Amino acid sequence: MAKNPKQKQKLLYVLKFLTEKTDENNGVTVNDIIDYLDSFDIKAERKSIYDDIKTLQDFGVDICSTKSKTVMYYIASRDFELSELKLLVDAVQSAKFITHKKSNELIRKLENLASESEAKELSRQLFVSNRVKTMNEKVYYSIDSLHTALNMGCKISFFYYQWELTHNNLNKVAKKKRNNGDRYVVSPWALCWDDENYYLIAYDSKAGIIKHFRVDKMDAVQVLTKEKRDGKELFKKFDMAVYSKQSFGMFGGKLTDVKIRFDNSLIGVVVDRFSKNVFITTNDDNTFEMSTKVMLSPTFYGWLFSLKDKARLLSPSFAKEEFLSYISDVLNAYNKD
Repeated sequence: MAKNPKQKQKLLYVLKFLTEKTDENNGVTVNDIIDYLDSFDIKAERKSIYDDIKTLQDFGVDICSTKSKTVMYYIASRDFELSELKLLVDAVQSAKFITHKKSNELIRKLENLASESEAKELSRQLFVSNRVKTMNEKVYYSIDSLHTALNMGCKISFFYYQWELTHNNLNKVAKKKRNNGDRYVVSPWALCWDDENYYLIAYDSKAGIIKHFRVDKMDAVQVLTKEKRDGKELFKKFDMAVYSKQSFGMFGGKLTDVKIRFDNSLIGVVVDRFSKNVFITTNDDNTFEMSTKVMLSPTFYGWLFSLKDKARLLSPSFAKEEFLSYISDVLNAYNKD
């Protein structure tokens, strides 16, 4: 009788069985392993299984055993703990730039890093929330191209689009290319995950400024291998954390020194938004003042408005006027009703 060619793979099948079926709460016996191997027509004796387990342990696989009526073997530790995998699953689910399809594919791969029993707990994470996801299936290819450009230190070109209502049917939305339909050409320097979206931070040589772009709104990304990127001196002192704090919701705007007076009850809100290192002075027993740099934008004014009468923009005067105009426009829109 011809020998089963899988016989040489016996050790790999033992590892596969232990990896898929066991964890700290679920073990298997030597007989279980022998029965599993037998299902692939791989013959094994008890002694050979003991030798296989010892070989895997010597290789670094954390196989432990417990003994009650019989000895149970299990994988005690893995590259990722279950709690870490749950965090990764939630991060994948939270990421708007990953489509539902890609999210499910990634989570299935993460499940393979756990035992079958633990993977069931990860599957339940799929239904934790119903977050809005991007519809751009090409985002993976865009990210891959961006990393290539970052590693090579060269420029990229791409189309950038926005959503708009169609003129012939107001019940539908369509993609429209920005920049008059022409490609953007920029120097990529960093990728940033902010407010559940993925952004490219780049230098626009034509405008002479730093810009950011939502990766899921980028299309047909091309790596310009023969064009070295610009902006090196500007990015030597660039702080991604500071940039994220200054740009509310990653909305660009004029970087401006502002001073705001807050009710003392909002100190936690201020620290969460700007960190505890922001410049704060005590105004009186009930309020404090903060000075910092922010990018003036409707998003910043909206954040300020959400704090109602417990926050007051003190300076600069032109920002106060813009904010008052923002409030006035909202009131006028409602007064029309």
